[in-house]
Amino acid sequence: MTDAKPNSLDEVRSAAESFRQGGLVLVFDEEKPDLGSVVIASAERTNDDVISFMANHARGIIGLAMLPHRTERLGLALQGPDAEEGRENYTVSIEARTGVTTGISAADRARTIQVATNDTSGPDDLVTPGHIFPIKSHVKGLVSRRGWAEAGVDLARIAGTQPSATICHVLGANGDPIHGDEARAFANTHALPVVTVDDIIAHRMVNESFVSLLTQATVATAHGDFIARVFKDELRGDQHVALTMGEIRTKESVLTRLHSECLTGDVFASQRCDCGAQLDEALRRIAESGKGILVYLRQEGRGIGLTDKILAYGLQDEGKDTVEANLALGHAADSRDFGLGAQMLLSLGVRNVRLMTNNPRKIKDLERFGLVAQRESIEMDPGDGTTHYLRTKKDKLGHLLTKV
Repeated sequence: MTDAKPNSLDEVRSAAESFRQGGLVLVFDEEKPDLGSVVIASAERTNDDVISFMANHARGIIGLAMLPHRTERLGLALQGPDAEEGRENYTVSIEARTGVTTGISAADRARTIQVATNDTSGPDDLVTPGHIFPIKSHVKGLVSRRGWAEAGVDLARIAGTQPSATICHVLGANGDPIHGDEARAFANTHALPVVTVDDIIAHRMVNESFVSLLTQATVATAHGDFIARVFKDELRGDQHVALTMGEIRTKESVLTRLHSECLTGDVFASQRCDCGAQLDEALRRIAESGKGILVYLRQEGRGIGLTDKILAYGLQDEGKDTVEANLALGHAADSRDFGLGAQMLLSLGVRNVRLMTNNPRKIKDLERFGLVAQRESIEMDPGDGTTHYLRTKKDKLGHLLTKV
C-alpha cells in the first residue's frame, strides 16, 4: 500500500464531492513527476464549460477514460498493444456521428463525450477519427495499474458517478507538463481541489476490502496449537496466512505480529537478518499470552521477491547495504504493503492490537485503517552477521532500535 498524508482521505472525499457536482480536480503522481499532472472531470457532467477550461487553461490532449466493457461495446480498438504502466491505453479517436459540426468546438467535444458515455450508444453512434481520445482503464483501477485513466475512473467511483472521466494534461507556459508546486499553484489560481494518485489509492485501500478467506485448519507448532487461516489477495493473487491462538474477537488489545516472509531467515536460519529470530519470538510470546495473532505476509525481501532478494545479497557481498542493494535493482527501499495485513485483521474482527514491531510505519498503516495500535518492541540482540543490517534499518528505514 502507498503512504499518504494524514489528511489525504479527507482531501479525496472533498475532491470527490466537487467532482460529483461537476467540478474539476487536479491530480498528479508524486512517485512519477515526469508524468506531469492532469485535470479530471466527471464524464457524465462534462459540458462545453469544462471543455473550454481544459482547452484554454490545461491545454493538453483531452481524453475520455472508460472501463474496458464500454470501449468494447463502442467497438473502439486500441491504437497499439497494451501500454506499460505510466502510459495510457488510447483507443482510436472519436466523434459523435450526429449533433456536431467540425467536432473541434467545446460544444462538439462535450457532445461526443455525452454520446460515448450514454449507456444506449454503440459503434454506429460514433465515427473515427475525431477530436476526443478515449482511454481504456484497467478494470480494477489504480490498485492494479497507475495511470491517468485509472485515476479518473477511481475518482468517479468514489464520487458515486458513472465510472468514466474527462481528462486533460496540464501544460505550463513553456508547453511542458507541470508537477508538484507548479501544479498546486495552477490549482490555487483556478480554485481546484488537489489530490495525488497515492491519495486515491489510500482511500480505496481504507474503504474497500481486497482480501478473502479461503480456508482454515489447526496447525500444531513447537509453541502450541494455532488456527491457520489462508487469505487471498484479490489484487495480486498472492496467498497470506494468519496464525491465531485463543479468543481474538475481543474489545481488549490483542498481541499481534505482522511478519513479512523471509525464506532465508525463517526457514534456513540465515545470519544476514533477524527475521527468523523475530518470528520464533513472536510465536513464543503469543503462546505465553495464550491469545494473539501472527499475520504472515508473502512479500519476500521487503516486497522485491526471492530472485531479486538473492541478487541483492550478491550486491551486499560487494559492499552495498540492504537499502542500497534494493535501490540498485530498481526497487524502493521498502515495497511492502501492510495495508493487506490490516485488512486481514479487520476481517478477523480485530480492532485493537499490541503490535510487536520495531517499524513505526506498520503502526501508521494500521491506524490509517481505523485500528488502534500500540507498539511492543521485538528487538533482537545484534550478532556478527546482523549488526550492519540492523544499523541500516535504524539509520535508513527509521526502525526503533536501541541495541545498535
